[in-house]
Amino acid sequence: MAKKATIYHNPKCSTSRQVLEMVEAAGYAPVVIEYMKAGWTKKQLKELFAAANLTPRQALRTKAAEAEELGLLNPKVTDAKLLDAMIQHPVLVERPFVVTAKGARLARPKESVREIL
Repeated sequence: MAKKATIYHNPKCSTSRQVLEMVEAAGYAPVVIEYMKAGWTKKQLKELFAAANLTPRQALRTKAAEAEELGLLNPKVTDAKLLDAMIQHPVLVERPFVVTAKGARLARPKESVREIL
């Protein structure tokens, strides 16, 4: 019986694809959530970030053009504003996130996912 995992995945991202392969190779049958299509809820992001022991600022994809365009790189921007922006623009969430029974990780670097596999 395969072990359970969830990956918040962007198939256009090479790191995300590599992490998905790592999860599968470790014997997991992951639920793949393409968050760029599915979007996020505030509750979902808060729970995911808490499980991964990250703040919204730490989970912000600073390389996304929207981060700069929306002024989110300013350290004075609140977590609440970051969360609202992430809901409106799912690309602002760094990827991939993986959740297993052992915990949640932002797989950056991708090898960090091994901690929960």
